Parts: sequence; C-alpha cells; structure tokens
Amino acid sequence: MSKSITYSDAGVSIDAANAAVERIKRMARGTFNARTLSEIGSFGGMFDGAFPGMNAPVLVASADGVGTKLKIAFLTNRHDTVGRDLVNHCTNDILVQGARPLFFLDYVAAGVLAPDVIVSIVEGVARGCRENSCVLLGGETAEMPGMYAAGEYDVAGFIVGVVDKEKVIDGQRIKPNDVLLALPSAGLHTNGYSLARKLFFEVAGYTADTHLDELGTTVGDALLQPHLS
Repeated sequence: MSKSITYSDAGVSIDAANAAVERIKRMARGTFNARTLSEIGSFGGMFDGAFPGMNAPVLVASADGVGTKLKIAFLTNRHDTVGRDLVNHCTNDILVQGARPLFFLDYVAAGVLAPDVIVSIVEGVARGCRENSCVLLGGETAEMPGMYAAGEYDVAGFIVGVVDKEKVIDGQRIKPNDVLLALPSAGLHTNGYSLARKLFFEVAGYTADTHLDELGTTVGDALLQPHLS
C-alpha cells in the first residue's frame, strides 16, 4: 500500500499560510481607497488608472528590499519595523522623480512560515502605506523549506506612483545658484548594514542589547530606527 505525501510532509503548512493571509487581508483593507478595484487574494490587484487632474500622467515604478538590516530584526526578534522601512524606501525612490505613490505590493518569503512574524511584517507595510496615502494592493507570502535559515526571511516591495509629465523631476532644470536642501536622517535607513554589523558586532564586540550612552538606547534599537519617507 503506497503512502500519500502531503505538503506538510515537505515542511509546508497550508493552514498556517491561510491563517496569515486572512489577517493580512484585514490590514490591507485599511489602506484601500475609492480607486481600489480588487480584494486581496486576486491573481492581480486592480487600480483605477484614470487621472483626470493631470494633462499627461506618467507612471513611475520601483522595487526594493530592506537588505541586511533584516539581520538586526532577526537578532532582536522585532519584525514590526521592516515593513514600514520597505514602503518608505520605495516611496522615496519614486518621490525623487516627483511621483506620489498609488499602490504597493509586497513579497515575504521564509523557510518556515510563522504567521505571527509574517503578520507583524505586513502590519509595518500597512502602516507605511497609510502614512504615504498608498494602497496595499496585493502581495505574496512564500514558504520554501531549505531556502532560508531557521527564523530568517526576506522581503521585497514594489511600488507604482504617478506624476504629471510637466512636473517630472529629472535634474535637467538644475542651474547655478539653486538652493540645495538637506533633510536629516533618523539613522542608516536601509543602507550600509553589512558594514554597520561588522563594526558593531565584530570590531566593537557589542550585542544587540548593549546600551550606548551616546545614543541613549541599545544597539539593536538604534539600528532599527525606521527608514523615513
């Protein structure tokens, strides 16, 4: 008599994935607006593409990740900030060309799907979307045993925005005597974490829980400061 092999035998929990998706749907709906034409769970997300207030609408798209800043999230077991980082990073990528965000898609992959962790990540994504008046239009969660170390995952974000063609920022109108404004950063944002981790944890010998008087916080909290839009 042959033995049946299921997804759970291969290390994939369909029930855990379904439970996470149901919670994610509720969070995504909190970002929807009148232009959202589909529900989470459709094969593709639909968004009203009419822009009556623009003469020549130009769509601007970008994709990005959080990088090795995720290693700090793993060390501290804090997963509620990286989703917000992801949205803000992508928003900034199109903002510099003058575009305002329309909708966002996320991708979360792990070796073993931990629903509470996935939901925490997407809570951050939803918060970032609300802060940027951006719809969380869809996404994907993937459980891939053997692809990631235990307790680790990866995230990616995809954003689409719009700008009127006459207002596109491309650097061509820069001229002598223009004023350059510098905006302060909350920290490293999502850049340079491979070097930062080496300096803090290998060279200095700190741990994520080490309190630094100069910063008034722990190393982990300092390195998890959110990427600002």
